[in-house]
Amino acid sequence: MQILSVENLSKTYGSGETIVKALDNISFTVNKGEFVAIVGPSGSGKSTLLHILGGVDVPTSGKVIVDNTDIYSMNETALAIFRRRQIGLIYQFYNLIPVLNVTENITLPLLLDHRQVDETNFNQIVQVLGLTERLGHLPNQLSGGQQQRVSIGRALIGSPAIILADEPTGNLDTKNSAEIIQLLKYFHQTFNQTLLVITHDESIALQADRIIAIEDGRITRDEVIRR
Repeated sequence: MQILSVENLSKTYGSGETIVKALDNISFTVNKGEFVAIVGPSGSGKSTLLHILGGVDVPTSGKVIVDNTDIYSMNETALAIFRRRQIGLIYQFYNLIPVLNVTENITLPLLLDHRQVDETNFNQIVQVLGLTERLGHLPNQLSGGQQQRVSIGRALIGSPAIILADEPTGNLDTKNSAEIIQLLKYFHQTFNQTLLVITHDESIALQADRIIAIEDGRITRDEVIRR
């Protein structure tokens, strides 16, 4: 079952002779439960693609359909609500709220949406992430690896349609990087979570089900490496 469809997606900056095509007529689909790695050199357009898929940047043309919803046909308020409910975002630099503790950071998407926290789901997530003893800590009291675990919990708490991770290990050492990828794979495999990860790390990309390579705003390779 398709969970994501990208149709003729383009993003340009500037005009005339100074126009820059960050994305150039990209199309692909992702099935529910797939783990897709998006790779490419710096400036290839991969981060722009992820931000548009996540509803935080607007395409110049084309469609992004998430769970049968054309996200750019909605107004700004409706898109913000949809993004909180259906798209989990994980960033390289965590993007945690510094004055909120671990519990508050993880549950923030639900609280903003005036939804009740499912305590069973919350407890399961924090246990898997190894955060049970850190729930009252602020971000500055956590290591980088622990902060990234919190951001994973925040992305997962609402059971979104897709998880988008932008270089989730880019700010971590080798040991923490390996642990974060194993955690993402666990949620992918155990809960059939659809996962798109932008990475420049070939060893991470090779753990995915499929690799999409982008260069100069175009898809140059789309290869299934395991089923």
